[in-house]
Amino acid sequence: MSDDEREEKELDLTSPEVVTKYKSAAEIANKALQLVLSECKPKAKIVDICEKGDSFIREQTGNMYKNVKKKIERGVAFPTCISVNNTVCHFSPLASDETVLEDGDMLKIDLGCHIDGFIAVVAHTHVLQGGPVMGRAADVLAAANTAAEVALRLVRPGRKNKDVTEAIQKVAAAYDCKIVEGVLSHQLKQFVIDGNKVVLSVPSPETRVEDAEFEENEVYAVDIVTSTGDGKPRLLDEKQTTIYKRAVDKSYHLKMKASRFIFSEISQKFPIMPFSARALEEKRARLGLVECVNHDLLQPYPVLHEKPGDYVAHIKFTVLLMPNGSDRITSHSLQELQPTKTTDDPEIKAWLALGTKTKKKGGGKKKKGKKGDKPEESAEAEPMDATTNGASQE
Repeated sequence: MSDDEREEKELDLTSPEVVTKYKSAAEIANKALQLVLSECKPKAKIVDICEKGDSFIREQTGNMYKNVKKKIERGVAFPTCISVNNTVCHFSPLASDETVLEDGDMLKIDLGCHIDGFIAVVAHTHVLQGGPVMGRAADVLAAANTAAEVALRLVRPGRKNKDVTEAIQKVAAAYDCKIVEGVLSHQLKQFVIDGNKVVLSVPSPETRVEDAEFEENEVYAVDIVTSTGDGKPRLLDEKQTTIYKRAVDKSYHLKMKASRFIFSEISQKFPIMPFSARALEEKRARLGLVECVNHDLLQPYPVLHEKPGDYVAHIKFTVLLMPNGSDRITSHSLQELQPTKTTDDPEIKAWLALGTKTKKKGGGKKKKGKKGDKPEESAEAEPMDATTNGASQE
């Protein structure tokens, strides 16, 4: 489909076919997350698990819409990442990387799937241990989960993006944690993973965003990252960056043959969605990607870190703002948590008491894959404290 045609016919949730595609993508993303989690064991190589996540998404989406006349693009919308402990995000190593998981690691799994450009993303945090998560690790996870529950209730038609920014700060502070800077929750549109309407995680002079109001029939990727550290992550090593997205509005005549070869391969295989350099020939890619990034042809997704010893949790979900209320289509239940902090703040409790549905849900859609936290979708969520962990165990 040409850009003009796409512009002319912008599809949204008023089309039942679009809703079905979002939900099908979400079902695959939820199952991929489940699969990745089941592979996370001490001494397992991170790159092998990431590859399994991506392969599963490619395989499952490949089985859909096979016999339609018009070719429908489908596949990975965001490569599987497993960022461990104080690593904040985007760790999806190359095939030659030997990093393995260890007992007690706090893992942040992040991935995305699309069908016909309709994107479902999900991120989940899991501690590699038996029994309940305790102490500050539990605090940071409870902060992320409660902030996500509050955001689910505030990303709704008529509310403003800055309401969400302020609310999630307050929740994190209640657990003596910080919301990590530089994380944006984006509106999702067909083939657009980073739409212009955004929710800022932390207001700062460097990152200004337009004030915006949420509207019916919009879709958002709500992205919450919490830390026991200062919430100002750093790039330690550019060589760790492996995820890129083609900047479609930029052009430049590349000088190096390796760069031209790689850029041509990227343009053919990954014209729009973020991709992992693992999918390219490694030696050639290392050479060619540098020139592409230096001339802004590719947007890198850097691997960021908090300080060693800091705990970082990440929860991301996709939500459809349907006429009958908010429908969170990607998520996963948490382990049992025993945080050291409790939230008795009346404002936080009032936010959590808000319903997510505007009226009774008609024409019940079939349930998604494994969604242990279905009860939370109803009216109220509890803040997470030592007595209510607010999530079922795996």
